[in-house]
Amino acid sequence: MEYKDYYEILGVDKNATQDEIKSAYRKLAKKYHPDLNSGNESAQEKFKEINEAYEVLGDEEKRKKYDAFGNSYNFRNGQNFDPSQFGFDDFGKGFTYTYTTSGDFGGFSDFFNMFFGGGDFENQSFKGNGFDIGDLFGRGRKRETYEKPSRKIESEINITLDEAYNGTTKEVSIRTGNEIKRVSVKIPKGILPGKKIKIKGSSIGIAGDLYIKVNILDNPKYKLEGLNLFTKVKLLPWEAVFGTEVLVETPSGKIKVKVPKGIEGGQKIRVPRKGYRDMKGNEGDLYIEIVIVNPPHLSREEKKLYEKLKDISKYNPRE
Repeated sequence: MEYKDYYEILGVDKNATQDEIKSAYRKLAKKYHPDLNSGNESAQEKFKEINEAYEVLGDEEKRKKYDAFGNSYNFRNGQNFDPSQFGFDDFGKGFTYTYTTSGDFGGFSDFFNMFFGGGDFENQSFKGNGFDIGDLFGRGRKRETYEKPSRKIESEINITLDEAYNGTTKEVSIRTGNEIKRVSVKIPKGILPGKKIKIKGSSIGIAGDLYIKVNILDNPKYKLEGLNLFTKVKLLPWEAVFGTEVLVETPSGKIKVKVPKGIEGGQKIRVPRKGYRDMKGNEGDLYIEIVIVNPPHLSREEKKLYEKLKDISKYNPRE
């Protein structure tokens, strides 16, 4: 059987905190997620291995049992060993170490199943090389009733700012055992970055509730900060001098904005209640930054006007 070093798989220290383990898992799960590695069998196997490692290290009870065995022997990740030499010979009889697609432990390795996948290991004697597997499960001591917590499945989804503002429906892929399940997720209007959507597992036929973290992608037209939106508008020099009206695009549609005379580059125009609107109906403001640009090409007449302006103007912005 192949030994699984779950700490090495997640790239964390054996003394890692639960927050560090969760952070490492999220990073790797995102990297090797099937949606981003379509047809890549190696990435899919890695994704399965990462999920198995987190199933153990992310659960305090499973982690204690795993550490009790791992701390007794100096195994390396991927090293083959004979379970019968370490107290598992009786347990092995009538138990096939394979990947399975059914039960709470579907899709996990034979190493995982040896510890957590079933069998009457509470009532058998497993001793080998000075390691009593009975101690692993508390035999000989007062037992404590342990109720397995409801499984929490986490994933992420990326949407545009316009989709967040107006609401949308997206599909997300969830791996359950060896199966990849497509789940339709309704994104409510006004959701904010980092918020999570909870979907009851019973409603989509999976064991455990699903939590989808929503990421809002950057928009080239405007930037979201809190509930306020920031955008930029380009003006020609004479528009800045004499003032003008411009059409500005927002998530709720285009609006007409009056630009005052004599505005300078870098100044901002605030439009109240035209920013982002959250799920409670709270509204932010829209801030329009002015950018003054020169025409890329000038006609002969335009050049003459600029030359005349240069000759008659007494203003020096550097003084």
